[in-house]
Amino acid sequence: MSAASTRIQTPYLVAEDELDRSLRPLRLEEFVGQDALRDQLGVAIEAAGARGEALDHLLLAGPPGLGKTSLAQIVATELEVPFVATAGPALERKGDIASFLTALEPRSVFFVDEIHRLARTLEETFYPAMEDHRLPITVGQGAGARVVTLELPPFTLVGATTRTGLLSTPLRDRFGIQARLEPYTVAELAVIVRRSARILEIEIQDEGAHEIASRSRGTPRVANRLLKRVRDYAEVRLDGVVGAQAARDALEMLEVDSLGLDRLDRRILEAICIKFGGGPVGLSTLAVAVGEEQDTIEDVYEPYLLQEGLIKRTPRGRAATAAAFAHLGLTTPEQIGQALF
Repeated sequence: MSAASTRIQTPYLVAEDELDRSLRPLRLEEFVGQDALRDQLGVAIEAAGARGEALDHLLLAGPPGLGKTSLAQIVATELEVPFVATAGPALERKGDIASFLTALEPRSVFFVDEIHRLARTLEETFYPAMEDHRLPITVGQGAGARVVTLELPPFTLVGATTRTGLLSTPLRDRFGIQARLEPYTVAELAVIVRRSARILEIEIQDEGAHEIASRSRGTPRVANRLLKRVRDYAEVRLDGVVGAQAARDALEMLEVDSLGLDRLDRRILEAICIKFGGGPVGLSTLAVAVGEEQDTIEDVYEPYLLQEGLIKRTPRGRAATAAAFAHLGLTTPEQIGQALF
């Protein structure tokens, strides 16, 4: 990419990033959904604040886009303490962790996104820091090496993960508060869409908000993304008002169907149902059939298809359910067999 094209695209990307941040809730009372977790955090935050202590370490698990980062920022805001963020893949050496931890102010919230991607050899660095607020550092090499222990201020480690099973047990057990975020209901997403529409100054009808929410895969991030694209369609093709029909027309143009499936979702289902007769089919074979990476199918697309009951995992691979055939308007192999006899 040329320097000229970079200069053209960068302001747009920055504006989009700032826009996404502006849609995040700022306080716990503004956070929609996850009622049980909000109540738990509300009590824990109030208790920690009253005692003047750092909140216990917090592990937030769940699929992407459900609000883990927003909750971490809200915790810092409610406690009125600094918020420091990084990601597991960015922490490559013990020195990287040490530089963050030694620079923290008392009671700070230290957020590590994708904490399951932290190297196992680095996880041990967090153990004494989380438990005793101490950080042993090896100074020198060979026979002259010695260990110096640095005192750390009390802090709250907030880890976010989409793959809890990849965390080691010792690290996971050091989180005093462990919570899993669940997909949102259509009603909750409709509230989020209407709130985002107010921030973006979009005129939206309740039916339009419901239509967007129903196709958002239970995920606020998807709901906000679709809202912005529907807004574009309504401004260019219609009068700028997002009603039910405007939302349907815009989402059909984006190839997002009534269940929230996009083009690749349907290609995966069609490959299983048509090319492989409903399955089972191995993940590697399926990936080649649709021209996508195995990890992408397994981590991004498969969870929602499983959640909606459209596919199932078997010892021999992925298989389509009757609901998948029905959604695609296809006849199941069993129905074909019954018709022949």
